[in-house]
Amino acid sequence: MSSDPWGRVDETGTVYVRTADGEQVVGSWQAGTPDEALAYFERKYEGLVVEIGLLERRVKTTDLSSKDAQVAIAHIREQVDAHHAVGDLDALKVRLDKLVETVDARREERKAQRAKQSDEARHSKEALVVEAEELAQSDQWRAAGERLRALVDTWKGLPRLDRKSDDELWHRFSHARSAFSKRRKAHFASLDAQREEARKTKEKLVAEAESLSASSDWGPTAARYRELMADWKAAGRAQREHEDDLWNRFRGAQDVFFAARSSVFAERDAEQTENLKLKEELAEEAEKLVPVQDLKAARAAFRSINERWEAIGHVPRDARPKVEGRMHAVERALQESEETEWRRTNPEARARAEGLTGQLQAAVDKLQGQIETARAAGNNAKADKLQRELDGRQALLDQALKGLHEFGG
Repeated sequence: MSSDPWGRVDETGTVYVRTADGEQVVGSWQAGTPDEALAYFERKYEGLVVEIGLLERRVKTTDLSSKDAQVAIAHIREQVDAHHAVGDLDALKVRLDKLVETVDARREERKAQRAKQSDEARHSKEALVVEAEELAQSDQWRAAGERLRALVDTWKGLPRLDRKSDDELWHRFSHARSAFSKRRKAHFASLDAQREEARKTKEKLVAEAESLSASSDWGPTAARYRELMADWKAAGRAQREHEDDLWNRFRGAQDVFFAARSSVFAERDAEQTENLKLKEELAEEAEKLVPVQDLKAARAAFRSINERWEAIGHVPRDARPKVEGRMHAVERALQESEETEWRRTNPEARARAEGLTGQLQAAVDKLQGQIETARAAGNNAKADKLQRELDGRQALLDQALKGLHEFGG
């Protein structure tokens, strides 16, 4: 038989711990000496001491939620109440009771803090709504669009208000953004109309260019082609799906004419060879603009290169497709960057993404409330089931938010 101030082992190997309520059975030990038995259960006690100490520090120094703290306390209390350790278990109960008081006090502090944050959030959201309504009338499409996206990010970072207030403010906020999106959509629809007009104009230019391709009146026809080129540039860009085809026909017609002229003016071969060298240098300069980092700067640089390109003159016919193809490849890269930027700011796609995100967020909030209610009622089975459903919805919400961020919002 062996004993210490907090426990003993009787001759049958039964281990006891002393508490204020008398001796309690800790367990049975048959694997070694009584001293080894006491040492084993004393180590379990030390483990409980360490676990309580860690929880005390977490409660005092971290933002551990009251709910999680209560769960952790209950878990430790179950171990203490089970009497599976040798030591001053009553002292551990006292520490746990004090820890409960601390958690309750912190919960009240957080409740007051949440009330203050809610009031601050209300004022912040009202300010966001006012600014969004002002931006809704702006014609600075890029700047206003970027600012509205920034306001959305700010809104998402603010706490939710009561449902009625939050819904009313969000309705005004969303309405302002929708009004801006409609105006911007109308603006770009106007641009689409301009592109259609450009297509019709270029169709006529192509028809005339093709009709001149067989001319042997070198001087006047070449001059007319220069005028047609000026008209082409002045017409603006057609829709992407038409632009390349029209350009190929327009340029092809010129190629036929200038190829015939080149056969007559063979003495210009040397000049064209030099032109090819210059255009290859310009093509190399243009290719350095890809990949596009700054679209506006790249566009300006490409215009400058293109102006110098046009001023150079013709190159040998057999070399032209390759060197011009290099320039067109750069131009297509710039067009794709421009279209990517438009898709990124597409208001309809953004609205759909935001709608889905809002629905998922509401579902997550609702499930969280149901879980808390079930936990409070002691219905852990229902709470666990709801938690699994919440995990699935949260994963969808995370994915939707990721998609929304891809809009820069």
